Amino acid sequence: MATDLSRKDELPELTSRIIETYKTFGKINHLGHCPLPNLATVIDIVEDLKEVIFPGYRRRQNLHFGNVAYHVGDLVDSLHDSLTQQFARALRHEHDLRNSVSCGAGSEVDFEALGQAKTLQFLAKIPHVRELLASDVQAAYEGDPAATSLDEIIFCYPGLEAITVQRLAHELYLLQVPIIPRMMTEWAHSRTGIDIHPGANIGPSFFIDHGTGVVIGETTDIAAHVRIYQGVTLGALNFPRDSEGNIIRGRKRHPTIEDRVEIYANATILGGETVVGTGSVVGASVSLTRSVPPNTLVTVEKPSLRFRER
Repeated sequence: MATDLSRKDELPELTSRIIETYKTFGKINHLGHCPLPNLATVIDIVEDLKEVIFPGYRRRQNLHFGNVAYHVGDLVDSLHDSLTQQFARALRHEHDLRNSVSCGAGSEVDFEALGQAKTLQFLAKIPHVRELLASDVQAAYEGDPAATSLDEIIFCYPGLEAITVQRLAHELYLLQVPIIPRMMTEWAHSRTGIDIHPGANIGPSFFIDHGTGVVIGETTDIAAHVRIYQGVTLGALNFPRDSEGNIIRGRKRHPTIEDRVEIYANATILGGETVVGTGSVVGASVSLTRSVPPNTLVTVEKPSLRFRER
């Protein structure tokens, strides 16, 4: 059946009804204000950063020490401009929200200059991020007998993809760049099924095996040489509220995982005061809301199986 073009006459009235909701539900509009950070641009930035961190593995191949400086220099120059613009937008928007104004009104801050300063601070952290990620790749190789090479891990492992983006976003979180770190990690979450808040503090040699369904909350602290499996949640036990019922923000809500801990599939560890001690193992499907001493094995008591004839 062919499209009835005459029915397009209904569209102006439908459009008017949609526009009316912009007045009724104005809190989910962003109209008449300065531009927000652009999601597509932020994704492009992440892809360029991964190109810098893992040269030769992404879009540009046939790199060698004779041409890599030119390639990376071109990327860094482009990143400088894109990051400065996106940071300035995010910083201005945060100022406007806090002060209920538009486009930085009443502020003496030069948001472009502040964005550039934070950009340069961030780019200076890339060597440190590469050092951490090199330890993560090695941890994955040493921890997974199915891994045939470091190349396979860099190309294929969703855990490495998620922690790469999170380590970059974490540096922005520490620099107090608003909203963009969450845009980055939620994009990685949509690609990998691994949800790591940019605020989580994660040490070197971190390995997420398989990874689907992993959740790591904002105030989680993870030390070195930690391995976790799919479905693990490092979450909050509760959300304290003030006398008016509003959530109290800024407190530690998520657990601390010390060195050389292994956490198996579908384990749940909750609470800001919960500490899993060095060298401990948390078994599959364990639900834990209190601290564990070092070198402890925590398991669920084996359920009994019953067999009967169908």
